[in-house]
Amino acid sequence: MKTIFVGLLSLISLIYLINPTAGVFELLPDNLPFIGNIDEGLAAWILYSSIEYFRGKKIGIFGQRKEED
Repeated sequence: MKTIFVGLLSLISLIYLINPTAGVFELLPDNLPFIGNIDEGLAAWILYSSIEYFRGKKIGIFGQRKEED
């Protein structure tokens, strides 16, 4: 179940980073000084963490993946 959740989060963050709405839907507008790009940074961090989760690394927000025998 955790793998499906991580996969969905990575797909959502990838779509958010690609920005198919051309800036119509954004959590924080980019024209706000200093905080305008926080949402893109968070989406990139989630995407990076999910990639590392699927690679079996211990870093990121998803922690270590349990090894199955």
